[in-house]
Amino acid sequence: MKIRRVVTGHDDRGRAVFVDDRELEPITVSMMPRAEFHRLWGGNELPSFPDDGGPRPADPYFPAVGGYRFLVFELPPESRQTGAPAVTNVQAALAELEERLPGAAAYFEPGGTGMHTTATIDFEVVLDGEVCLELDDGAEVLLRPGDTVVQNGTRHRWRNKGDTPARIAGFMVGAYHAKVQPTASHS
Repeated sequence: MKIRRVVTGHDDRGRAVFVDDRELEPITVSMMPRAEFHRLWGGNELPSFPDDGGPRPADPYFPAVGGYRFLVFELPPESRQTGAPAVTNVQAALAELEERLPGAAAYFEPGGTGMHTTATIDFEVVLDGEVCLELDDGAEVLLRPGDTVVQNGTRHRWRNKGDTPARIAGFMVGAYHAKVQPTASHS
């Protein structure tokens, strides 16, 4: 899917202007074959206006308190993933993951299950396909296009048990979480 991002801002007289309009290439990593991530926008602190509409620092991947992220991610069907990713150099693959999705790996539990907990509130909407959201004890809900989720800092994972890729748009806001260290400490 082509993802087009249009950004507005203000000129030197304070008038609204378009400052960017382009298609964004997905971020892919060898450790997660066929998954795609589009980091659309974000910031590490609360915005103030008027501004020029330019990008703000938005690393690490998950925002700390006061930060926010807007993204789209695509999960391939589990049926198309056979076993572990075809990674020949694990250290290089981990370095690639850290470069392309800074700090993200630090939140995922060992063992490759995909379970993770972040100090964020996530607002998500399924755009295409079907995806299961699984929580702590194996409880899960099947989500279809148009379904939304408000994820309140819970331990979870996403699973695509269907036959087609699942695409999800999300907005994450950094939050205080008694059981998760702030994102900044993971970067």
